Amino acid sequence: VLLVESGGGLVQPGGSLRLSCVASGFAFSGYVMRWYRQAPGKERELVATITSTGDITDYADSVKGRFTISRDNAKNTVYLQMNSLKPEDTAVYLCYAPLLGSKGWGQGTQVTVSS
Repeated sequence: VLLVESGGGLVQPGGSLRLSCVASGFAFSGYVMRWYRQAPGKERELVATITSTGDITDYADSVKGRFTISRDNAKNTVYLQMNSLKPEDTAVYLCYAPLLGSKGWGQGTQVTVSS
C-alpha cells in the first residue's frame, strides 16, 4: 500500500492550490477516501470525505464552500481543490483510506498560506 500526496506549497491568502494523492497497492476504486490536515501543536483534523464512486462528499465546516474533494478512479487519484485560502489553512495535508487503518496514510504535503 502506498499513498503519495503532492501539490502543496507556499501561497498568498486568497490563493488556490490543488492537492493530489496517488494510491497504489489496493483496490482504490472501492474505497472511501479522506483528506486530513495537521497544523503544528494541533490535533489532526478531518477536512473532506468522498465515497468510492465520488457521488457523495462531506466537508468540515471550516472549509465548506472553499474546498472541493474529487477523485479519478481510472488514475487511482484523489484531489483536494483549495480556493480562497486563509493563513489558518496552513498545515500538513494527508490523504487517508479509512478501511486500511494505520496503513492507509500518505506522508503528507505541506501547505503554507502567508503573505
